[in-house]
Amino acid sequence: MYRAAAIVIALVAALHLYIAWFEIFAWTTRGPVVFSSFPEDLFEPTIALAANQGIYNAFLAAGLIWSLLIRDTTWRINVGACFLIFVAIAGIFGAITVSPRIMVVQTLPAAVGLVLLVLASRRKA
Repeated sequence: MYRAAAIVIALVAALHLYIAWFEIFAWTTRGPVVFSSFPEDLFEPTIALAANQGIYNAFLAAGLIWSLLIRDTTWRINVGACFLIFVAIAGIFGAITVSPRIMVVQTLPAAVGLVLLVLASRRKA
């Protein structure tokens, strides 16, 4: 069961690396494609704000990747769960404040990962 959780964690981490990349490095080119409802004339003036968001997404990805590298099973599950909860909360906030689509893209995969981690931890016990 942990293997399935690890796959989901890796996918969520990859998603957040992608989000970090376009927020930090491609906000004016990729940003308008991802956030089509955001007024196009605001992408240029918000480059610094997007880059700041990108750093936070990079930290979420780093925490998820770190959880995959931890050898101790209990710590691996706890750290993975912690960062998946961070992702889920960020997704809920984004869904409320930006677009409901964020709930599906960000919160749903994190929730699936959390369920798989809980199942893995129960199997371990």
